[in-house]
Order: sequence, then structure tokens, then C-alpha cells
Amino acid sequence: MALLFPLILAICTRPGLQESPSRVRLVGGPHRCEGRVEIEQKGQWGTVCDDGWDMKAVAVVCRELSCGAAKGTPSGVSYEPSAEEGQSVLIQEVKCNGTEDTLAQCDLDEDVFECSYKEHAGASCEKPESSFPLVPENVRLAVGPGHCQGLVEVKYQNQWSTVCQTGWNLQAAQVVCRQLGCGRALMTERRCSKATQGQRRIWQRQISCSGREVTLQDCPSGSWGKNICTHDEDTWVECEGAFELRLVGGDKLCSGRLEVLHKGVWGSVCDDGWGEKEDQVVCKQLECGKSLSPSSKFRRRYGPGVGRIWLDDVQCSGEEQSLEQCRHRFWGYHDCTHKEDVAVICSVLRITDHECLFSVFHFGLDIWF
Repeated sequence: MALLFPLILAICTRPGLQESPSRVRLVGGPHRCEGRVEIEQKGQWGTVCDDGWDMKAVAVVCRELSCGAAKGTPSGVSYEPSAEEGQSVLIQEVKCNGTEDTLAQCDLDEDVFECSYKEHAGASCEKPESSFPLVPENVRLAVGPGHCQGLVEVKYQNQWSTVCQTGWNLQAAQVVCRQLGCGRALMTERRCSKATQGQRRIWQRQISCSGREVTLQDCPSGSWGKNICTHDEDTWVECEGAFELRLVGGDKLCSGRLEVLHKGVWGSVCDDGWGEKEDQVVCKQLECGKSLSPSSKFRRRYGPGVGRIWLDDVQCSGEEQSLEQCRHRFWGYHDCTHKEDVAVICSVLRITDHECLFSVFHFGLDIWF
């Protein structure tokens, strides 16, 4: 009996079983089933070193996230935005046999002694199909004073549901505000008044976001709860308001150098990677019709800006309703000068009340009578 107890203790405390991380997510990829591997440990999200990382480990991650078959072991460094400054590496080495249901069941070496940011592990799984039942199709804020404040509701199979507060945090609220083009999340409340409680069915899946995802659909969802939530636990989110843009330097409101408002300060946008799709989103958000996508020489007529350069490496699909929904570097991070400021020209002329327009606009040329 004296020999049996140490044996049991050794088995129960081997790596991977003592206080192992119970959640995993993939960050920065084109969909929720590809990206840099991050795990949660004691309420903190951190990265995983690629020591021992292989297809067996990826297969386990794909299984845990309900993402189908494993496809590859890409470097986690290739996914933007990169890991946040100060984010810890929580796992030095991973050893899986490939049959585990979760990464927590693998042997995990938590004694991190050497792992640079270039060694972050990544995973690529099958792209989730619409038939996968884990991802909501859309999100909105309902019953609030505007579309940037209210109860969180998600759409699935053409039905809207309120969201249970279990697992909800400010990072998830930030993703919702970004997706809706409402700027920064100001508050996410745990309880709602009787007057604002939802009357719909409740989305019982736990949603886990890093806060850097473009849409709520990119955040991993946990398994179904067992009707543990009531409408007393509906989630309420408040955002700071619309993501504000303006075009300056031109003589009309729908043409000029692009500026965005951040923390009460207007700043310019770098043209690295900027193209027709990004133009389209700006014109759509400003209700200025379609983009005319002028040449870079024509754009320079509006001159360079001054002060802050807020955004760089903006990437849009062209379908977004707001520039806030597009991918971009963190605010204020760039490698540009004001000679690279973006300018946009849209097809519609917005004029002030005292002006009258009787003519035509063609590629930036307006004729007034």
C-alpha cells in the first residue's frame, strides 16, 4: 500500500493532466479553423511553442474545435495580428498520439524555458461548412436606443436568439462592436432589466473571443449547454458609436484624403495594400455611391496629411458595411509616411443645402452652373 500511493500520485500529476488548459482557439486565420494556436490557462490566454508540434497535435485541435480533418502545421507567426505584446508562451512542448479529444489530454510541458515569437505553433483544419452547427450566421444588438447598444442576439437557421452571459467578456463585446461598425466596446453588463430582457430562444453555446477577431463567427464556440441560462442572464453590450470616417482636402464631401477618428483624434490611413475593395467600403460607409478607383497620381492631388497615421495594411473583401469590419494592423502601428496617405473618390456628390448641382460628375471632374 505504501508503494501504491506514490504510483497513483505520479500518474495523476504527469504533464498534461495537472491543471491542464481546458480551452483552445485558433487566431488570425481566414476562418475559425485555421490560425495561431492559443490556449487558456487560469483565465489567461497564451501561445504554444512548436517544439514537438506535429499533425497528430493538429488533429487533436481540429477535433476539439469541431473543425474536421487536420490539413497542416503552419507557423503561427504567419497569422496577423501577431500575438499581443507581453502575451505568455504557456506550453513549451506538446506530445499527442492523435486520438485525444482535447489538447488538454496530451502530454504538455508547461516548464517554458526557451521559445521565441518565431516558434509559435499554428494549425490548419478543414474550412467549416455552413452545415457545422457551432457558428452563428450573424449578430445584432437589439432593443437598445440604437444599433450600437442593446441585447446581443445571434442568427442561426433564420432564427434570432439572445446570448447567455456564460463565458461572455469584454473581448467578445469588442468583436461585436467591431463587426457592427460601432467602434470600441464600452461596457458589457451581466444582467438586464426586465424591460429589456429578450423573449426569444437562448443561444446556449459558450463563445470565446480573443478580442482581435473580425466577426463573432470567427470566435470558437463551446458545446451546447443544458438549458442552464434564462433571460435574466441575457448579455447586453454598449459600444462607443459608429466608426467615423471623413474625406478631406477636396471641395466636395465624397472625395478627398481619408481620415479616421480614434480616441477623439483624426488621423490618416496608409495606402499599403489599399485597393478597389477598400475604396468600395469607404464609399458605402459614407453613403457616397460607388468608388471610382482613380490612379495613384490622381489621388495625390489632395496632398499629404499631418499628425497621426492611425491605420495600415487594411484588407477588405468589399462586402463590409464599415471600414471597422476590415482587417488592419493595431491602431497606430505602421511603417509609412504621410506621402502614402490614402485618398478616395466616390461617384456621388454630396453637397450642402445652399448649393445647387445641375451637371455631371465624371472621374473626379465636376461642372457647376
